[in-house]
Amino acid sequence: MKNEEWKEYKLGDVAFITKLAGFEFTKYIQYNNSGEIIALRALNIRNGFLDLGDVKHISQSVSDLLPRSKLFKGDIIFTYTGNGYGDCTIIDQNDKYHLAPNICKISVNQNIADPYFVFSVIRSSFFQKQVSNYVGGSSQPTIPMETIRKLTIRLPSLATQKEITKILSALDDKIELNNAINRNLEEQAQAIFKSWFVDFEPFGGKRPSDWEKTNIYNIANIIYGAPFSSKLFNTEKNGKPIYRIRDLKDQHSDVYTPENIEDAYLIQPKDIVVGMDGEFRPYLWGGEPGWLNQRVCVFENKRPKGKAFLYFTIKPLLDKVEKTQVATTVIHIGKKDFDKFEILLPSNDVLDKFDELTNPIIDQIVSKRLENKRLANLRNDLLPKLMSNLQ
Repeated sequence: MKNEEWKEYKLGDVAFITKLAGFEFTKYIQYNNSGEIIALRALNIRNGFLDLGDVKHISQSVSDLLPRSKLFKGDIIFTYTGNGYGDCTIIDQNDKYHLAPNICKISVNQNIADPYFVFSVIRSSFFQKQVSNYVGGSSQPTIPMETIRKLTIRLPSLATQKEITKILSALDDKIELNNAINRNLEEQAQAIFKSWFVDFEPFGGKRPSDWEKTNIYNIANIIYGAPFSSKLFNTEKNGKPIYRIRDLKDQHSDVYTPENIEDAYLIQPKDIVVGMDGEFRPYLWGGEPGWLNQRVCVFENKRPKGKAFLYFTIKPLLDKVEKTQVATTVIHIGKKDFDKFEILLPSNDVLDKFDELTNPIIDQIVSKRLENKRLANLRNDLLPKLMSNLQ
């Protein structure tokens, strides 16, 4: 295999690439809660894996009307617009998923390429740099379909692709196992929060009389990102990483800045980070430290161990703003919205007991995320090394 020839292809030459057309979505797609098929949206692609925490369904009959947009095992789905552009994952089973807007499917010609190998290349840093070079759009970042088809990819023989795939998929299996553990841990903490502070189960099903309604600033400081100069952004690791809205989903940035701004905030593991444009979700930080860019904020818990209470308190508040915002382009959130956040504040002794139960869960979640970062870095470093060693 050493010294074998690697050939360069356009992505459109090794795969069929399509998306759900706007008129198809308007005419046919109707989300429902009882449909057999999951309609995958951009928010369901996270860090190279499927995130099915918030899904929409369509009926089998609707899916059958749009056969080009059905998804099958081995199909790669790719976000081509919005802050998460470039994120992708690979489908692991047939007849369960369908395209929704803002993502496209890449169906690999398996006589030429191994789907998992192509998926690994697409999410690699060197391919993502190619993607970033072609991003346009006046309101939100977008990559045209024709541009995606023209992106280049280098392939060895099919046999060599499959050998590389075995190595990379083993690392991904471990990452996905950690993701599954974290989903379970977060569900546990969410269930405890709901039991205590929504259903009041430990208190006989009634809200204790000494709990009071107050504003978010009683439990959190909100720290806003600084206006770093984009002219100084670089991919040569000059300075510290800087986190923009598009970097929050995978908690990783390939962009650095040497700039130091007075009072700028350096994100740390366990911080609660929120993007302020497009979608408003809290992220419990499990990435490496880096600068907080403008239009990104951190909810800093005032109580030293009150991370879980703050996280689960703001989650529905942010979701409510997102669902009620109306905009022709991209929705926004800001201080005026945060000022309206009203919360129910329990007594200190109740909060202390809740912290005692949930802090170990938060620590485990962040620990698994940091482990996944190490595994992902190993995988990402391994691919170019394998490619160079096998040429």
